[in-house]
Amino acid sequence: MNKRDVEILESLRKFRVLDRDQLISMHFQGNADSIQSCNKVMKRLSRDKRVEVDPGARPYNYFPDGSAMKKNSTKIPHFKAIGDFYIDISTVLRPKVFEVEYKTGSKGSVEPDIYMIWNKIPFFVEIQRNIYSKKVMERKLERYKDYYSSGLWKERMKFFPYLWIITEHVYLLNFEPLKVYQTKTVNEMINTYMVKQGAG
Repeated sequence: MNKRDVEILESLRKFRVLDRDQLISMHFQGNADSIQSCNKVMKRLSRDKRVEVDPGARPYNYFPDGSAMKKNSTKIPHFKAIGDFYIDISTVLRPKVFEVEYKTGSKGSVEPDIYMIWNKIPFFVEIQRNIYSKKVMERKLERYKDYYSSGLWKERMKFFPYLWIITEHVYLLNFEPLKVYQTKTVNEMINTYMVKQGAG
């Protein structure tokens, strides 16, 4: 396998599932015919049993070899939304750290969709594809507050991350003592809250 093959397999392990267009955005931007190049590489990796493919999806969905995820899993759109988020922020600045379904402790602890360090700033990111009730969102928020109060995060990081919620619905809740951003898109975050500067 070449370097790009290895990077593709690493991306599939990280994001659990990616479709052809997402793979093109991540790994084939420099190719003159990116679609043909991606199709050729993924066909070879599938033939060599390095990846699993769902040809019933359009464009095709690809999974890491040995994936336990069913091809019709309801979690697929969520993981693909995480992939889209990564692609969007990487057009501005690629994150130094990007972990999917970050584990903060035992079962029942807060589990952000993403932990990342972006532009030298730590973030917990929640990708909200659905509108949650106020009660459900309050429970999720309480888990973040409990993690903050526990101080356990200090074993892993110097500063408690900002919480960034990607949502179509703005939740009017008491976020103290957390610092929380709610935006529909990455561009809204940049245009509303961040100074437009070069990579830092």
